Order: sequence, then C-alpha cells, then structure tokens
Amino acid sequence: MNISLSSDFATAVPEMAVSWEAVPVEEPELLVLNEPLAKELGLDPAWLRGDGLPFLVGNQAPGVAQAYAGHQFGGYSPRLGDGRALLLGELTHADGKLRDLHLKGSGRTPFARGGDGLAAVGPMLREYIVSEAMHALGIPTTRSLAVVATKNVVHREEPLPGAVLARVAASHLRVGSFQYARNTGDHDLLRRLADHAIARHYPGSTYLELFGQVVAAQAALVARWMSVGFIHGVMNTDNMTISGETIDYGPCAFMEAYDPTTKYSSIDHRGRYAFGNQPIIAEWNLARLAEALLPLFADDEDKAVALALEVLGTFQEHFENAWMAGIQAKLGVTGDVKPLLKDLLALMHENHVDFTSFFHHLAKAAKGDAEPARSLFLDLAGIDAWIARWRELGPDAARMEAVNPVYIPRNHLVEEALQAGTDGDLGPLERLLDAVTAPCGERAGLEHYATPAPQDFSATYRTFCGT
Repeated sequence: MNISLSSDFATAVPEMAVSWEAVPVEEPELLVLNEPLAKELGLDPAWLRGDGLPFLVGNQAPGVAQAYAGHQFGGYSPRLGDGRALLLGELTHADGKLRDLHLKGSGRTPFARGGDGLAAVGPMLREYIVSEAMHALGIPTTRSLAVVATKNVVHREEPLPGAVLARVAASHLRVGSFQYARNTGDHDLLRRLADHAIARHYPGSTYLELFGQVVAAQAALVARWMSVGFIHGVMNTDNMTISGETIDYGPCAFMEAYDPTTKYSSIDHRGRYAFGNQPIIAEWNLARLAEALLPLFADDEDKAVALALEVLGTFQEHFENAWMAGIQAKLGVTGDVKPLLKDLLALMHENHVDFTSFFHHLAKAAKGDAEPARSLFLDLAGIDAWIARWRELGPDAARMEAVNPVYIPRNHLVEEALQAGTDGDLGPLERLLDAVTAPCGERAGLEHYATPAPQDFSATYRTFCGT
C-alpha cells in the first residue's frame, strides 16, 4: 500500500531535524501489532503483518532524529535528542489530526552519546503494555503501534534479544525541545518552533496562551496519573510533552500499597520522582518551559517574567481541580472531599493497603457489602468509622465502577509477561493486554490479574530505563 507521510516538523524547524536512516533489519519478526490503532491511521493490518513489516522498523523510508535538550534529575544537558529513535513522519488519524509515527531502538543517531542505539524486547513490550493500559484508562498518552523483533543482540547486564517499537503520538514536542531552541540563541528558531506547536496542538493561541495551555494540560495529566497510582519514574524535562500526553515508559510502574514516597526506578536514588512528588516536579519542569519561552512573551524581560509567573501560578489550581474531580469520581460523591480523603490516605498508608484494590472494592461497599474493602485494613475500627462518614454522602456505585480499575499492569504481572516474551512466549503478554485494555468491571477468569503482588516481590522491585 502507499503510505503518505508528511514532514511537518522537519519543514518547520529543519535545524532541529537530522535526516537519518534506521539500521537495516534483515529478518524482522512481528511480536505484537495494535490493529485498531493501525486502522485509525489508515494502515492495513494485513499489509503490516506481511510486505509492510519492514516499514515498521524504518527500512522503507528515511526519518529524522529530533534535537532537544533537557534537565535530567535536575541537571541541564544542552544536547540530548533522539539517540536511538527516528521520526518517520506524520500520518493523518481518523479524527483528522496529525500523529507522529516514531521508532525506538532503530539504531545510533548523531545524538546517541555513546549508546548503541538499540532496544531490547522487554522494555519495548513494557511500553506497549503500559501505554495501551493508560489509553484504556482514558489518560492522554502516546500509543504503541507495534513491537518488532530484530534478531539483533543487545548488550545490557546480559545479552538480550533486540526489538524496535513503533510509537504514535500527537507530537514529540517536549519542554526540552524549547530548551534546545532557546539555548541556540536563535529567537527566530524559537518562534518557529512555538508557531509549529500552536498550529499542531492549540490553534489560534498566543505564545503566552500556548504556555497556559501546556500548564493546564500537564496539571490535569499528573492528576490523572495519580488517580490510578501511576508513577512515571523519570520526569525529566525531555520527557514532558507540549501536547499533555504521557511519553517514555521507561522505569514507570503502578503503586501497590499506598505510600506517597513510593518509587521503583533504579536510577532515582533520592526519590525525586516519587509518587507524591510528581505535581511538584511537573511545576518545576513548566518553570523551565517558561524560561525558554520568555523572549516570546514580551520584549522587556521583567515584563516577560511577570507574565510567565502569573500563568505558572495557575498550575496548583489546575492540578487541585483535576485531582479533586478525580477523587470525587473514585469515591462516587460530590462536594468537599478533602477531609475525607486526608483521613482515608492516612489509614491506607498506616495499614499498607493496596491502592487499586481498595477503590475497586469500595464500589461494593456503596452497594452494601463493605467487607471486601474493610478486610484490607488491620485497623478495622478506623476504616469502619471512615466508611460510615463516606456513606452519609450517598456514594454512587455505578460512577465508581466506571472509573476505578480492576485490572492495571501490576508490576509482577508485567515482569512475568516481559520475561516470557523475551524467551519467545507471547501468551502471558496477550492475556495481560486483554485484562488491562478493558480495566473496569470484574470478568470471570481474570482474578489473577486483580491480585496484588506478593509482599516479598514488592519490597525489592525495581524498574530500569532499558538503555
């Protein structure tokens, strides 16, 4: 079939797009294909499974490696970019909007910084599983189109089979993209990048309104993450999108027992990106975006700073509104739930209660059966008193069941699926995907996917970037 890929990004800011080709893959093997997404993009799944398979690893058309900068764990790197990735171009989605088609693990680029440019099967399958679960939960996210095995050997702590992920996004514009443009000192480049972002995501906006839109989108996104216990794990500025989509599922994980200090990332030694820190870090990252955009806000720097601070100051309100709306839905109630939430989270923390399981079972309590929820606590008097207060608000069980997932990519299940997939068995992956892509509402035979990990697993679990 004929594929019509546009090159809007490379045309708008050629200084930030290095033309490059993927490493040839002589024997590509399709591991998983997102057929519904392929159809939404106008791609024939049968073709992708056959003659089009080389297209999914970049062997039928050159792409571009995108330049960007970024603060990584607080330290600024002026030149990062797509070290092992390529933007093949943009496709038109069924909704009429453009989507980036992007590869990960397609080989070294000029931005590789000493890396091998490759990716292993496990981390690419992780991104596929988690991004599709997030999409099913209604959380804005990049999506996975396919994972293709390359038959390459990728050397990490041990030799691993290689793979390429084909990823789809509203765009790959990041806070780090604007940091890179600002760092060049070329204000025309910065302006063209901002114009491109506005045209792509927020048509008709001024530059200050662009910043405000990103602030609102990111505040809402982080609130949505936290409402399902999601921990991104590596919230560097190069991993924060202008579109408000979740991107780069490296050391990500879902929290099990509620604890705001929860972190799983092996490289987050000080807990910078722990569960409860995510709003603070998002706001910090947005301050870096404001710094990059200052020349576009006003000619006078003091005025530009004042305008930026005023908009940045709306983050807390946006986050609080989104977080409270999410909690009201999870509890099935309306009105001021802050005191109720504060007491609940304290009880959950003290009793090491599984975050997902509690809210799932709480819907049953709204129907009269509180035992599944209360049995998760050692402090029965405490939770009984809390449930009595909550019931006085007249919770709506149907509303709760619509937003509280039964099935999430629990860490032990993800690891089981990744290990089996690495060894050539895709059965566990397929069964896990079936569960997490329809996350709400109990289904017979899927009890295993609603069960928390054994305590000894959770105590030592760590996630890794895969590079």
